[in-house]
Amino acid sequence: MPRLDSVSISAEAVSNSKQLAKPTTIPLLLAENRQTLDSDTRNTIDRIETATTCLDYDLAIVGGGIIGNTLAVALQNSGLRVVSIESQAQSVSIVKNRAYVLSMLSGQIFEGMGIWNQILPLVTQFSQIQISDADYAGVVKMYPQDLGAETLGYAASHEVLLTALQSKLQTAANITTMCPAQVVGVDYTETGAEITIETPDTATPIKIRASLVIAADGAKSSLRERAGIETTGWNYWQSCITATIKPEKHHQNVAYERFWYAGPIGVLPLADGRCQVVWTVPHQQAEELQHLPTSEFLQELEHCTGGLLGKLELDSQRWLFPVKLMQSKQYTAPRLALIGDAAHCCHPVAGQGMNLGIRDAAALAEILVAAHHAGEDIGSDSVLQRYTNWRKPENWVILAFTDFLDRLFSNRIFPIVIVRRFGLLLLDRIPVFKYLALRLMTGLAGRIPQVAKSVSQ
Repeated sequence: MPRLDSVSISAEAVSNSKQLAKPTTIPLLLAENRQTLDSDTRNTIDRIETATTCLDYDLAIVGGGIIGNTLAVALQNSGLRVVSIESQAQSVSIVKNRAYVLSMLSGQIFEGMGIWNQILPLVTQFSQIQISDADYAGVVKMYPQDLGAETLGYAASHEVLLTALQSKLQTAANITTMCPAQVVGVDYTETGAEITIETPDTATPIKIRASLVIAADGAKSSLRERAGIETTGWNYWQSCITATIKPEKHHQNVAYERFWYAGPIGVLPLADGRCQVVWTVPHQQAEELQHLPTSEFLQELEHCTGGLLGKLELDSQRWLFPVKLMQSKQYTAPRLALIGDAAHCCHPVAGQGMNLGIRDAAALAEILVAAHHAGEDIGSDSVLQRYTNWRKPENWVILAFTDFLDRLFSNRIFPIVIVRRFGLLLLDRIPVFKYLALRLMTGLAGRIPQVAKSVSQ
């Protein structure tokens, strides 16, 4: 029996691509399996594929990672015809040894989208957050009651989040997924865009017409570059080392942000008792840490975590990536909108990056659905401007906040050291300061998307 791949197209498009109403899926035969078929069958498949090489949708999302799929799921049952295009097979994209801080608002968004019940049992809920400054004895301890909440946030693995999103998409009648599929061209017009994609298993490129294209293709977004959208920002003098560890002492669901003169180190408690470390240091030191013998690396890590978790055991590779601040000068262009890392990147301190992207997706979905129900053109400049007006200022606040934290704590300038430690003292002693800081960190200080309001009310 020939093996079927994961590229899917709409069944209705075989007969009429302009009247696509309820996409289902037709698996395309892998090229290697064509040779096992008789010539008549191969010719029939080729005719079907040729007939389906021009498909119409309302919305095309390029990038099937967590942020792109969050937008797709947020558009389920919206009445919009959506296609999600991802360059990697689902079995590949889901495998990533990475965990993220998930804010309270992100949890509410996922709950409103109907996937939180699948995620919650597999994540860690923060019972406490501890903030400290190098060798300074004072520690700021934040508890859920400081915010009047049941938790302060979550730590969730990449696999858990993407699995839940992909599972939801499988039951969404108005959403088609194409993967693996590579975007090789985009042509924009006044009324829409035509995207050309190639897959490993189709003889000819597939063309997709859509009223609006969403770039969810990451920090090096090819769609952003093709549209000529410039960015502002800078590369930090630091790089990040991430790794998973097994601590001798149980983490007790406590998240740690420990600032050192070279850069901050975050420790996320994971659901299986392990922890993920996000360690920011200058580039050369990061490269040295990545290549240190395991015993020496763990010795350095135990010192920088203050022995809070006892002896540590390395449970993964050490990954290194540079750190940068980036903000797109425009979040939209004619018939194009940027979300997630395609629009902005921030310093990893306080774990805000993924949450900004989730809020982008929820906000954009709300705007597009409202415009669609009002009979507006979802790709028009007036509709897309609403998205920019909502998200760009809020993202600037977080980008500035994380930059300020890194610069404030990553130095040995004595007057600054005195100021920041006095600030930690005030944060620890004055409840309103703690409350306001937590509101910002949990995403609750900005405008709340409607999908989350339905849960929080």
